[in-house]
Amino acid sequence: MPIVGTMDIVLGLMAFFAPRKAFLLFMAAWGLMTAFLRPLAGEPVSELFERSYNYGIPFAAFLMIWWDVKRHGWFQWVKNIPTLSTEQWRFLRTFLQVTIAIYLIGHGIFGAIDGKAGLAGHYDAVGISALFGSTQMAMITIGWFEVVLGVSVLLKRSAPLLFFICVWKMASESLFIFSGATWGIFEFIERGASYAAPLSLYFVMATIEERKSGSIMAEGNTEDNLEPSELDSAESAS
Repeated sequence: MPIVGTMDIVLGLMAFFAPRKAFLLFMAAWGLMTAFLRPLAGEPVSELFERSYNYGIPFAAFLMIWWDVKRHGWFQWVKNIPTLSTEQWRFLRTFLQVTIAIYLIGHGIFGAIDGKAGLAGHYDAVGISALFGSTQMAMITIGWFEVVLGVSVLLKRSAPLLFFICVWKMASESLFIFSGATWGIFEFIERGASYAAPLSLYFVMATIEERKSGSIMAEGNTEDNLEPSELDSAESAS
């Protein structure tokens, strides 16, 4: 456990301060493997889905570097935002949408179907259960709300929805801290990718919109710079 924990900490620090393609791919594979361990150990398969942020987000970061026209080496320190095509940005947009939807639906199933004991303990400890009349009702109601939230991300991309998801995840995972869980602050930090994912999707959406606007302006400027005779010729050709 100390060896694995130390490796995770070092990889996390490197991803933040000096990202490299090889380490990001390893993080994605490692996150997927550890997520698979839960259902293999007898836990519900929703545990695998809920942790999509642990493998989906590092894989998205890996793809950004993999596609970069500057062709970074496997162990080269990436210091700038990679240069991607519009099609690649659009793929990342869809990939992040699916990743966010999967972990929201997975977490919703914890309460709505699985009746996860740890989640029930959180709701009881902070008084959420009392607001709904019972622990079971709180878990079912909030669980299905998160399932609907996950489906909503697939159906509609909007900045308000993404910011709400970020705040919602931070608030719900902070229950580890406020319920008095042992080392709850680290449980909160461990789920950081689930807070970053909607913000990342917003950034990707903004990048695509900026490119679209720039393309439209470029087309407009092309016509504006034509001489009257050239415009007539262009219209005649059309």
